[in-house]
Formats: sequence, structure tokens, C-alpha cells
Amino acid sequence: MKVSNPLNIRGFRIYKDFLDRKEQSDLVKNIRNVASDAPFVSPITPSGKPMSVRMTSAGSVGWVTDRDGYRYQAHHPSGSPWPAIPQDVLDIWNAVSGVSRQPDCCLVNFYGQDARMGMHQDKDEGAFEWPVVSISLGDDALFRMGTPTRGGSTESLWLTSGDVVVMGGEARMVYHGVDRIRFGSSSLLPKNGRINLTLRAVDL
Repeated sequence: MKVSNPLNIRGFRIYKDFLDRKEQSDLVKNIRNVASDAPFVSPITPSGKPMSVRMTSAGSVGWVTDRDGYRYQAHHPSGSPWPAIPQDVLDIWNAVSGVSRQPDCCLVNFYGQDARMGMHQDKDEGAFEWPVVSISLGDDALFRMGTPTRGGSTESLWLTSGDVVVMGGEARMVYHGVDRIRFGSSSLLPKNGRINLTLRAVDL
């Protein structure tokens, strides 16, 4: 890990090239183990609209969405408990989060060629004093940052494999999203695509 002065854009602390290639590859191996125990699902929103990402989780709780709503729960949709968060993922949280509290959830999103994530706030955690830490692996993603209210001005930045973003303080409730994936821009994943790990402390 390369801890250096981050970029600061609208309160988002962005650590470019935080992870070297070996660290990225090791993370991917560990996430494959997570997905073996808790397979990726293709989620739908409460309105029934399918999301373009596939997702799974690790930790004491995982984030899910279906007809019953957005929420955290202690088990995979199959009924099995979520696997533990890998230690190398926790090490990243400890290096950049600035808090002693450990995360309860590591949400894992896989972005294929046409996947995106609309502008949203992370607001299902019950309390918002804890930061959110986001780790990028694989293909480049165009990350858009807005304001605490929907429809405000935005700025965008390409996140590349190994980048880490911390959303805390003034950025904690800022709208953000992923507009597109530069498919094939990284050789980290054999079939291309992007893995995003999002670490959150959850007070339910």
C-alpha cells in the first residue's frame, strides 16, 4: 500500500495507485473466495427494475435490494451467512479510514461492459459519522461526484485499478455514481470488467 497525500475533490479523499499490482491480484483471489461462499446475484430495485451490476457481500451483514426494499441483512439471499471480510481488505480500511471502528459490511459490485451506477447517497447505515471506503479493481470507471442534494453540479474523475476513495465528513452524504466503464482498460481480470469493494460501518 502506498499511503500518500490524497486528492481532495468535494471532500472525497482519492488515493490514486494506492495498491500495487500484487496487492490487487491478492485482493481479487480473496474476493473470488468470498463469491464462492456467497455467489454474485443480479439484484432488482424495490420497483422491480434490474440493476446492471452483480453483487455480493462479506461481513456480519450484507447490503441487498429486492421487492422488499434496500436494507442490510445477516445472510445471503440463499439463506447462508455472509463470509468474513478478508484481512487485506480490512487492512486498507485501517490505513485510510481514520477511525478505529471496523466495518460491518464489504459490498462487492461487479461491473461488466455496460454496467453503471446511478447517482445515489449511501444512507441505509443508520448513522453517518463513519466513513465509506471504496476500492477499485480492474477496468477504469468514470466516477461522478455531486452535492448533498439531488440535481446539483457534478465533477467526474476516472478511477483506475488500485485507487481507493474515502467518503467521510462533508462527502459522506454527497450524491455519487459511476457513469461508465472503460471496458478492457485493465488486464487484472481475465475477462475484463471492474470489481468495486465498498466498506461500511452499519448501525442498525
